[in-house]
Amino acid sequence: MVITFNELRRIKDKLPSGSSQRIAEEVGVSVDEVRNYFGGRHFDGAGAPVGIHIEKGPDGGVVTLDDSCILECALRIIAENDAKAV
Repeated sequence: MVITFNELRRIKDKLPSGSSQRIAEEVGVSVDEVRNYFGGRHFDGAGAPVGIHIEKGPDGGVVTLDDSCILECALRIIAENDAKAV
């Protein structure tokens, strides 16, 4: 899957507090890996890169995601949060 870096950050910014932990538990990765997926740089311990490849360019560059399960989980959490707000 390909997405712009800025769009990936916008999705991250829409997530409610505690979402990184929830995503990590649902997907079976560390919280640092979830943070790295959204552009963080937490490489100590288990926070290794998680299959994202960033190429510089307009709108923050292009991000190629090897696996979109973290993104899909984040989008589902945002949709749930939006539905509660209505």
